[in-house]
This record gives sequence, structure tokens and C-alpha cells, in this order.
Amino acid sequence: MNSSNESTENLASADNSVLAGRWARLLASLIDALTMIPFSIALLYFTGGFATISEGKVLSYAYALTISLISIAIFFAIHGKFIIRDGQTLGKKALNIKIVKIDGQHADITTLAKRYGFYWLNPQIPVIGPLVNLVNLLFIFTSSKRCLHDHVGGTKVIFAD
Repeated sequence: MNSSNESTENLASADNSVLAGRWARLLASLIDALTMIPFSIALLYFTGGFATISEGKVLSYAYALTISLISIAIFFAIHGKFIIRDGQTLGKKALNIKIVKIDGQHADITTLAKRYGFYWLNPQIPVIGPLVNLVNLLFIFTSSKRCLHDHVGGTKVIFAD
């Protein structure tokens, strides 16, 4: 695995790929989030989450974890085929970027599982999870333009051909 302080040029030159820009990655992520909103709203509505919140109560950890796991399943129902086949979510397709292994090869299921597992499961850890998630996202501002979940998964995001 490459260190986080490795230069962008070194990462890109190994396989002649061009790293996706931070704004492209952010916009792709926002598009992916928009695809989830209708399902998230329905899920919270039909499971009583909105009612609990409107009563001024805090959602239980078990409820929040369950909703998160269901949301992950919905995400993969929407994006899974594209992620596995092309290394792209719908947002990444729209921005013409894709996930690949650090050497530029197609990201296999094991690589993607590490990447997304870290990305989604860390925030679920009580107390430190949100802090680790913040650090994860701030890694995008290193010269390698790779989030911590990219380092864990051994991936980078590049412009697609």
C-alpha cells in the first residue's frame, strides 16, 4: 500500500491514469446520496423513525445501526452491478470517474469490500466512529487525493477512459 504522502504524479504515472479531482469525487458522492434520499425517507417513515424524532426522542443505537445496514443493502441494490462491473456508482458514471486498485487494475470484490466496509462501518462505532470518519474524508486533501478508505482498500479514483 502506498503512503498517504506519496505524490499524485507517482500514483498517476504507474499506469498512465489521471486521478479524479476532489470536486469530481464530491459531486459524484452527492449524486449517489441523492439516489438514496427517497429510500431513506421511506425507510424512516415506515419504521417509525420520523415519529420518534418528532416526539423529541433520540433514536436508539440498535435502530440507527439497523437502518444503516438496510441502507447499505439498498445502496448495493442500486449501485452494486455498476461498482462490481465498472468500478462506478451512478454518480461516478455521471462524472466519468471510477474506482481502481492502486496499480490501475480493475477493483475486485475483495478490494471493494475493504474500501466500502471501512467507509460505512466505521461511522457506526459509538463515540470514535464519527471522528474516524471525519479523518477518513479529510485524507482527500493529501497530495495523493485518496481518502483513508482508499488506503484501506488499496484503491484510487481515476478518470475513466
